[in-house]
Amino acid sequence: MKEYLKIAWRNIWRNKRRTLITIASVFFALWLALIMRAMQTGSYKHMANGIVEAFTGSIQIHHKGYWNDQTLDNTFEFLPEIATKVESVDNIKSAIPRLESFALASTGEQTKGILVVGIDPVKELDLTHPDRKLVEGEYFSGASSNGVLVSSKLAGFLRLSVGDTLTLLSTGYHGASAAGIFPVIGIVKMPNPELNRRIVFLTLTTAQELYAAYNMLTSLVLNIEDTDQLVKIKKDLTALLDDEIYEIMDWKEMNPELVQQIQSDEYGGYIMLAMLYLIVGFGVLGTLIMMTTERRKEFGVMIAIGMQKKKLGLILSIEMLFMAIVGVAAGVIGSLPVIGYLVNNPIQIQGEGAELFESYGFDPIMPAEFDLTYFISQSVVVLVIFVLATIYPVRSVLKLNEIKALRS
Repeated sequence: MKEYLKIAWRNIWRNKRRTLITIASVFFALWLALIMRAMQTGSYKHMANGIVEAFTGSIQIHHKGYWNDQTLDNTFEFLPEIATKVESVDNIKSAIPRLESFALASTGEQTKGILVVGIDPVKELDLTHPDRKLVEGEYFSGASSNGVLVSSKLAGFLRLSVGDTLTLLSTGYHGASAAGIFPVIGIVKMPNPELNRRIVFLTLTTAQELYAAYNMLTSLVLNIEDTDQLVKIKKDLTALLDDEIYEIMDWKEMNPELVQQIQSDEYGGYIMLAMLYLIVGFGVLGTLIMMTTERRKEFGVMIAIGMQKKKLGLILSIEMLFMAIVGVAAGVIGSLPVIGYLVNNPIQIQGEGAELFESYGFDPIMPAEFDLTYFISQSVVVLVIFVLATIYPVRSVLKLNEIKALRS
């Protein structure tokens, strides 16, 4: 076998131009496929993180029926033992209480409908990190702070700055009136553009007082360690909590439009890759047929002096495998610096493209992600295409008529 490997390696470099063309076709196909896949998976992860880490969390616990009718009447009482029980489940870092509702925000002549979120100033730091998003002012000094944090675009629309006051008008728990005037202690820039246009943070205690929803929550947001364990964690929580009282939803259930968008885009990516590989497959097949045809007389001479057709076919297969391996290795190595650069320096979308991204609630950037699985899968696909392309040349050698080959 060692001799066959040596002969095959020498044979592929007898015609360097032909070999380099074949290797180059494999290299560029895999190089382009890996970069495309890296940008796809990076964009998907960025979309998911924009939803999960910026606000919703991986899993939320609500009162049953809340998601379909998001009113304060569908809140549930916050019992410390529930949070303790939830946090005892494997892979759950923390359970973060929230009270969310809508209100009319007013400053002078400017008015806008907004989302009011009451948060635990300490626990919220485990997920959304609003303290890191401050562009002006300061974070809540404690659980009893009566100030508000306003998102930057909303502050711009309402012409607010730190030290100004914000009036909130709404309907509270069980129809109670909710009204309050709050000092603006900070301005935050949310990574999700949609949230950045309409969110105001209060401390949980202040929000409960505003809406007369004392010790009530709309959601318990879970921060988990391993997102790959999402299904298992949800199953464990379902077994732990009474499904007649609580509903447990993961981020995919809460954002079906995003999931559908990712799936449709992913299918489109698969079609593009399939077309790319189809073109490359036919190109490789044509090159291999040409190589076999040019060497027809050589094969005839080798068979005439005693070389078995099966051994000749084996050597030819090894030659083609060598070219495939070299092309795949070159494609992987060549893609690494490009993907590494895109991981650390995401493509910034400008102009109308940026407006389109923001209209869907995402930052206008296209990051890449390094994932070993797509390196392996794409390399295997290219190798399989190459192996399939070798079937015809090897078959033609096995059926070769040496007399006709010597006269060619």
